[in-house]
Amino acid sequence: MNARNSIRFVLNDEDVALRDIPATQTLLDYLRLEKELKGSKEGCAEGDCGACTVLVGRLRNGELVYETVTACITFTASLNATHVVTIEHLSAANGALHPVQQAMVDFHGSQCGFCTPGIVMSLYGLWMRKPEPTVPEIETALQGNLCRCTGYTPIVRAGQAISTYGAVASDPLVAERAVITARLQALADGKRVEVGEGRNRIIIPASVDDLAEVYAAEPEATIVAGSTDVGLWVTKFMREIGPLIFVGHLDELRTIEASQGGIKLGAGVSYTDAAPAITQYFPQLEGFWNRIGGEQVRNMGTVGGNIANGSPIGDTPPPLIVLGAHVILRKGNVRRELKLRDYFIAYGKQDREPGEFVESITIPALPDGEHFAAYKISKRRDEDIAALCGAFRVFVNDLGNVGMARIAFGGMAATPKRATNVEEALIGRPWTMDTVEEAVQAFAQDYQPITDMRASADYRLLAAQNLLRRFFLEATGQGERLERGAA
Repeated sequence: MNARNSIRFVLNDEDVALRDIPATQTLLDYLRLEKELKGSKEGCAEGDCGACTVLVGRLRNGELVYETVTACITFTASLNATHVVTIEHLSAANGALHPVQQAMVDFHGSQCGFCTPGIVMSLYGLWMRKPEPTVPEIETALQGNLCRCTGYTPIVRAGQAISTYGAVASDPLVAERAVITARLQALADGKRVEVGEGRNRIIIPASVDDLAEVYAAEPEATIVAGSTDVGLWVTKFMREIGPLIFVGHLDELRTIEASQGGIKLGAGVSYTDAAPAITQYFPQLEGFWNRIGGEQVRNMGTVGGNIANGSPIGDTPPPLIVLGAHVILRKGNVRRELKLRDYFIAYGKQDREPGEFVESITIPALPDGEHFAAYKISKRRDEDIAALCGAFRVFVNDLGNVGMARIAFGGMAATPKRATNVEEALIGRPWTMDTVEEAVQAFAQDYQPITDMRASADYRLLAAQNLLRRFFLEATGQGERLERGAA
């Protein structure tokens, strides 16, 4: 295949072409160390605090879409044919502040200032989409931005006032969108990109078919989509994971097909893009889905990546397992379908052959009359890493007995796993609190959770038991209705 040997993107107003780049170099290191753009701050180095937030514009089926990302876990090599916008690009040539910046000043939205650039970029991304945002919309946009000293009230007020300082239509990223679109279209020339050698080799496939060819030939390579998990392998664990194959640009992996029977998600669909279909088919997941990291993480992370990496604490596997999801695995031109519950074999091991990758996920629609819910327990509402995630699905027949039960947890075992003993303790029994109280004792047979920095084994076991009790109370209306997905 005719390949190009440079990674090309637009950084603010500058055209960039990189031919010699470490495969695991983060965008934050590139900005601060090589370009000396130090407005993006280095805080947590795990995509959690938002101090390094920037905007990245990508062509999605021909349309230019800007989203917030955390530069600390975004690999520079993943930015081919994108427009990267940093805080330095906001103020005018004459020094006048951008409306977002001026609102932050006037409403006293900054104290120490360390977190301010990231907060400004998050508000900027929201303002372009929603010129008159509501308080809940502002709070959602700021989920991934931590501020330890100012307090969020003045920041929210600034977010509400931005449009009084200027119109979105006159903002450069809006007014010049056609120009930037044309520049990115010229960069997206349809060629495979190959840069570097050995562990520093970078491959950006031209298509999904090209990905299948490359990965079958180089199964030792690491596939990177949103890097919300893989990025931490580098920044926190200092792992050597090259060569890298980047797939976040492939529209073929970002398709969403909806039908009466359910939905099919391409493996590259982000949490953000999946949300409308997920909440339409499974409204019970709306609160849960909104707790998968902050907005930046949901913009970056993919459902397929969450499954493919096989993390025992991944957010999506428990609800998808109880919904009966299937994955399509592909190697070369050969595909096979597998129940998601059978994909996870052991810690760090999945039923995936060398050179085989997750191509799509199919989630059947929930039949009428079934009760379903999912919950995430974490120290902070939008924390990326949960102590545990639990999902519950029950059908109660006309006699008031449990005809079917599916329960799955992440964070309770080496893999996301069904609670089969708890299920058996429910099936065929009356759907009552007495039955639930007997069934919760079976959790100790299904799981032997560990103690770590997020929670003790005893806490995890008690939390799992309490979530089944909560699910029963919500499903039967016997208790106060609680927000779906809340801890």
